[in-house]
Amino acid sequence: MSTGRKPRDCPRMYAKSAIILSVCIMAYVVLVALAGVWWLAMPLAVLLGLALASAAFNIQHDGGHGAYSDRRWVNRLAALTLDLLGGSSYVWARKHNSIHHSYTNVSGHDDDINVGLLGRLSPQQQRLKFHRFQHLYLWFLYGFLPKKWHLFDDFRDVLTGRIGGHRFPRPRGWDLVIFIGGKALFFSLALGLPMLLNPWWWVLALYGIASFVQGVTLSVVFQMAHCVEEAEFPQPSAETGRIECNWAVHQVQTTVDFAPRNRLLTWFVGGLNFQIEHHLFPQICHLHYPAIAKLIQETCREFALNYRACKSLAAGVASHYRWLRRMGRPVVAS
Repeated sequence: MSTGRKPRDCPRMYAKSAIILSVCIMAYVVLVALAGVWWLAMPLAVLLGLALASAAFNIQHDGGHGAYSDRRWVNRLAALTLDLLGGSSYVWARKHNSIHHSYTNVSGHDDDINVGLLGRLSPQQQRLKFHRFQHLYLWFLYGFLPKKWHLFDDFRDVLTGRIGGHRFPRPRGWDLVIFIGGKALFFSLALGLPMLLNPWWWVLALYGIASFVQGVTLSVVFQMAHCVEEAEFPQPSAETGRIECNWAVHQVQTTVDFAPRNRLLTWFVGGLNFQIEHHLFPQICHLHYPAIAKLIQETCREFALNYRACKSLAAGVASHYRWLRRMGRPVVAS
């Protein structure tokens, strides 16, 4: 299965990265310098949140998967943008690459579909009474995802050496230096430096706005790919402890594309609206996903597999809303 194109090191990807990083830097510098002007600061905080999310979708995500370049150090540099955004590229690589891509939508294994007691995203998870309102309140809670990374999740995971039910080696040597240094640099840029020039309470408010916008954007894009009506949530066989179908079929069954014809959205989210293509070929630059999609659709038809896609962004959001509402309803015993 080939498009005849170079899979990585695409000139368009480098140009795109320069645009996204330039917007991030511009929004940050102007925001820090003019944060006292509220009518300018608030839309700039929203713009910064969107730009940071786009940097994560495009630069960090491709780099973390080794899809940015054929050169390992370039991929590593791109992946490190997550540390600059307050997360941890070390923890993300274990949680996302090793666990999510191996156990997609498998409850108890895929930590990306686990929001704890606050929500029920899969049929196998326990339902609590207040989950009947989750289709209303979870959208708001999505905005706090970056703050959980910044202040709690990464530290907990590194200290315990566990992500959900999976053990992973704690960072050592340079990995530990990068983890600690990344957190220190992020808090210096997000809070320390701005507080030298502006009131602390206003800096916290703008940090809250930017990270909230970033969190909602990141969360909704992920949820539309996996936690929708069209996706499946298979469980391992009780006898063998294994998923019955092979890995590629499992990815197609548990993953959903959305708004594939929306070029602006595709550009902004780093091709992650082509989520099936990403899960099957995570080490190919996302710029190729639209071309690869045609080949995957033909292959799915050949093998009688259901290729799942929501036609628009609105359709994907609506499907996630309905899925949250369904998961929040009482479980009817069969």
